[in-house]
Amino acid sequence: MLLETLPFDLPVQTVHLLFGALLGLVFGVAAQISRFCLRRAVAGDDGVDPSALSVWIMALGVAIGGVALAGGAGWIDVSGHRLMTAQVPVLAITLGGLAFGLGMALTRGCMSRLTVLGASGNLRALTVIVIFAIVAHATIKGVLAPLRVALGSVQLDFGLASLASGPGVAPALALVLIAAAALLARRSGARTRDVALGAVIGLVAVAGWMGTSVALMDEFDPLPVQSVAFTLPWSDTLFYAIAGTAVPAGFGTGLIGGVVLGAFVSALLRGELALRSFESAPQTLRYAAGAGLMGVGGVLAGGCTIGAGLSGSALLSVSALIALLSIIVGAVAGRALLIGRGGLVARPA
Repeated sequence: MLLETLPFDLPVQTVHLLFGALLGLVFGVAAQISRFCLRRAVAGDDGVDPSALSVWIMALGVAIGGVALAGGAGWIDVSGHRLMTAQVPVLAITLGGLAFGLGMALTRGCMSRLTVLGASGNLRALTVIVIFAIVAHATIKGVLAPLRVALGSVQLDFGLASLASGPGVAPALALVLIAAAALLARRSGARTRDVALGAVIGLVAVAGWMGTSVALMDEFDPLPVQSVAFTLPWSDTLFYAIAGTAVPAGFGTGLIGGVVLGAFVSALLRGELALRSFESAPQTLRYAAGAGLMGVGGVLAGGCTIGAGLSGSALLSVSALIALLSIIVGAVAGRALLIGRGGLVARPA
């Protein structure tokens, strides 16, 4: 266990905070440069963006392959994680995923992308983040918690928690996705740099599982096993900002801080810092509605495009894959709805 060999003596909570910050820093830089975003990949202003999709598929393929290799070596142990159960709250996940995808279309970005944009000076993104975090926290512990509990009670037994339970499934799927991403990148003219950064983001998700489940796990003071995500981390960060003396900062808060810092520094060095705000009252309402939908949806679905879509799907978790599919369907449907109402105007995100 790496925790026992560290040259400094810090509380395990602080170690997880620093670890999250380091992963967030790498994620923030990589996502800012590559414009990493599932919404842009599957439901952008012009529909599917093959270039952005190749980057996202590369991240997922590398994450699946990395988890398979690390898990086989005993460096990852997610056996007790909430995503690794055959009893799946299908109603909550499906409705949550659809809501999150629709919110993504309304705000023109997933939460990881909006976090990066907020760090770059986008005031629309910052507004969405605040509303998202408040609604997510209300769904976890506040007035919307009864809705979460009620929908979560409708469960279906799939007989298996992860598709990775089949021998050779994860490595084979990883190779297929990586090859597909490379082919799609070549045909779409995607930058090699961006595809490589997609692979880096996939490795960040793997590192998160490795660090919190094995390397930095303290058996006498166990902390939650988790990886890169934005729904719970933003909720935790909001709670910590309000009641920091009562709630210690952990992995999630460190992750958010690292992403913000990494994206800010990257945007600064690349000359891409710019203040952008709302252009009209209807646009403000649209973004606020989207933020609320993502706040509720991210909690019900068990994560956002990163928490469930990338980190969770890297485990080939059945519940995470259902969430990812539902988010994509919601985003595509949301884009179609906006086009039908004349509300989708191509502007730089």
